[in-house]
Amino acid sequence: MEELVQHIINGLNLGAIYALIALGYTMVYGVLQLINFAHSEVYMVGAFAAYYGALRFNLVEHPGWSSFFVTLVIAMVACSILGLCIERFAYRPMRNAPRINNLITAIGVSLFLQFSGQLVFGADPKVFPEVLHDSVLFSFGEIQIRIFDVTILGVALVAMGFLNYFIHKTKTGMAIRAVSFSFRSATLMGINVNAIIMITFVLGSSLAGIGAVLVGLKYPKIDPLMGMLIGLKAFVAAVLGGIGNLTGAVVGGLMMGLLEEMVVAYISSTYRDALAFGLLIFILLVKPSGLFGQTRVEKV
Repeated sequence: MEELVQHIINGLNLGAIYALIALGYTMVYGVLQLINFAHSEVYMVGAFAAYYGALRFNLVEHPGWSSFFVTLVIAMVACSILGLCIERFAYRPMRNAPRINNLITAIGVSLFLQFSGQLVFGADPKVFPEVLHDSVLFSFGEIQIRIFDVTILGVALVAMGFLNYFIHKTKTGMAIRAVSFSFRSATLMGINVNAIIMITFVLGSSLAGIGAVLVGLKYPKIDPLMGMLIGLKAFVAAVLGGIGNLTGAVVGGLMMGLLEEMVVAYISSTYRDALAFGLLIFILLVKPSGLFGQTRVEKV
């Protein structure tokens, strides 16, 4: 029983990270009806921005909460700027193009950032700096609750709570929901659609930056291809919950993390990555709209 509880704690930590990244996918899709495959590379750039920022400001020499939050801010700012650049120079010119063109553009931007990352950062993995010390907070028998476990869940919950408040309780959030419903209607209401889309990319990219720092804490190895697999799993989590639905992205991410942890614990670590592909196929066959998604009827 204690072993199961420990695996659940680990799965929730991993799922919270998946949920943060999945929210970026689901927000962009909800507004633009676009799968932003470059989102996983935004996450990767956030990890490297945090890495070089921590070294530049000597945060490694003074690990603690202040260093951790400075690292978070650096990653969020870097990811937000990159997200804005991707939207402005890659997606906006293609906004009225057929969806297949947008999809190809997203894949192209993803590949461009992957290979650019190898060129700029180097292909060798790097060890993420220790900006926060880890230790056991308390334990119950064999169950251990560590500082990193509480930090990951706490930061993820705060970020998700802020996003939920922003989307549902602010005028800008209302504008985002209006744009996701109809570009034309939002424009007639006086909403600056381009500005709202930019804000959407900033929010989604910032969450990816937070996820990158949390992954760096828990699994301190980063490389230019680190976003490829975790991005796929976060995308599957978004589809599982119902892509375009914020609650669905969070639930899908947590479910993905828990399922992966249970597969590693009770079956074999060999199948942990195959789970994402199998789950995606299962969802598309059984309930393509996801757990919280709604089926849309389109005229053709």
